[in-house]
Amino acid sequence: MKPFYNFLLFFMIFQSCIPNKVLYTNYGMTSLKKPINKIINNSNVDVSLGIKIVSLKNGKTLYELNSEKLFTPASNNKLYTLGASLHYLGEDHIFTTSILQDGKNLILKGGGDPDLTVAQLDSLAIRSAQSINFVDTLFLDATLMDSVYYGNGWMWDEGPWWYAAPISALSLNDNCIDFIINPGEIDEPANIKTYPKTDYISISNNSLTIKQNPNIEKIFIERDFIKQKNHFTISGSIKNGAASDTLKRNIKNPALFTGTIFKELLNKYSVVVNQIAITSITKKSIPIALHTSRSLLHSAQNLMNESDNLTAELFVKKIGLTNHKQGDWKNGLHNIKIFLNDSVGIDTTLIKIADGSGLSRYNLTSASEICTFLEWIFNSQHKNDFISCLPTGGMKKGTMEDRLKIAGDMIRVKTGGLSGVTNISGYIFSPRYGPIAFSILTNGYIGDSNPYRSLQDKIIQYIIDD
Repeated sequence: MKPFYNFLLFFMIFQSCIPNKVLYTNYGMTSLKKPINKIINNSNVDVSLGIKIVSLKNGKTLYELNSEKLFTPASNNKLYTLGASLHYLGEDHIFTTSILQDGKNLILKGGGDPDLTVAQLDSLAIRSAQSINFVDTLFLDATLMDSVYYGNGWMWDEGPWWYAAPISALSLNDNCIDFIINPGEIDEPANIKTYPKTDYISISNNSLTIKQNPNIEKIFIERDFIKQKNHFTISGSIKNGAASDTLKRNIKNPALFTGTIFKELLNKYSVVVNQIAITSITKKSIPIALHTSRSLLHSAQNLMNESDNLTAELFVKKIGLTNHKQGDWKNGLHNIKIFLNDSVGIDTTLIKIADGSGLSRYNLTSASEICTFLEWIFNSQHKNDFISCLPTGGMKKGTMEDRLKIAGDMIRVKTGGLSGVTNISGYIFSPRYGPIAFSILTNGYIGDSNPYRSLQDKIIQYIIDD
């Protein structure tokens, strides 16, 4: 038996010398692998990287680094959301906002329009005023979708920032107030105007206009968090002679916000409104006015260029309505996963999708899965519509305005950022390699994102110039 024990001891020692399986994998063409690795090494960044670059001519992997590892995608999640929206709803899908009348009552019914403006609501008020001059109750109907305002895993301290606006079937002006800020007289508060102008909010203006001062405290706008009210406190300073600036802050209860604005617009046209109530449509009501949005494709361009989270989540809930009576995250995300699994070929048990926008940190995906999706879209009937929604390098008024300006139309990309997260995925139209799908996911850093964005941009620019 002694030889057996000697063998067993040798085997155990041998096993202990075998290194554990590591996540670090690095494959690709020599012509890309060496220079890209050099770019990464020379960047001196300490960060988790997941990269995959795939030729769309032949499907071959040109480069990959930790491509199967899971990362927080941030707004790269919107790639999946847009693809699913085109699949389920179609590029010509429209959103409707309706006014119905039931005797002396009016019903304002939301249809999940992510782009409803005050001007469009004003047009509905004009047409309503032609049918009625006294409204006993203005009913607000947002029942097309559920009443859950915030996505699963959204951070509690996102507060009043525009990108965390509450989600509702009855939404207006991105569910935000625009604060237009100008200097006042020296030692007096800043001049603050709001759009839309409404009694729905109240303001405490504690700001100050000052002379030139290197230690100036910038204007800051906070909504009452403790009482969850639409009361905004403005603090900080603005320099005398400074240019006008606009800051957006979200509001609580978007349906009531929209209804209050509509009531104020009706008042403008001499229609008296006795009270407002939130309810669903009545059986006796008849339509008297209707607003139809522009196409889904128009909203999708705002979704991708400005990375609008409200649009993403309204798309998700509308997707849920394709086979359910009410739109909500559960039904919408379930349908998105079915699309990704059955049509695209992504094993959705290996990723996690918690919302449509990517604001949730519960989301997890890999560079490999994103490239699988991008490759599928590129070969699908949705190719042109999808690509047309993605920003180009240096595209103005969006997330790419200050990035890869030289690349221009040679790239179509979607960025994604949270604290400690900066990602970019999309297409490169390379003179040498042809059309390429790529994903560069960067997670796990502290501080400024610029060094990591610079690394991404250098990799993309190298592929274009090679």
